[in-house]
Amino acid sequence: GKSSLVKMVNVPKERNTFCKGKKCRKHTAHKVTQYKAGKASNYAQGKRRYDEKQKGYGGQTKPVFHKKAKTTKKITLRLECKDCKAKSHLCLKRTKHFELGEKKKSSAHQY
Repeated sequence: GKSSLVKMVNVPKERNTFCKGKKCRKHTAHKVTQYKAGKASNYAQGKRRYDEKQKGYGGQTKPVFHKKAKTTKKITLRLECKDCKAKSHLCLKRTKHFELGEKKKSSAHQY
């Protein structure tokens, strides 16, 4: 495996980055959160088609995925501009441990 998978990824809760919003179009402060997929809608075209196909006799009509090979997911950050509230996404690499704005645990003695 890669060494990048082992390290803990720690991202600050704020970052200064370019905002594409009509009002800004410049570098501004952004609030950083982890992106999470929304609840799947029952009325999306694919779900309607699937439910229609599943009706009646004939068992499972579409393949069910079993061969899961990955142990990690790619991390997606959701950036919200503090000025104009415009949101954008930023993709990071795969990692097992991800955290937002945690303080560094220093191994050295503190006086």
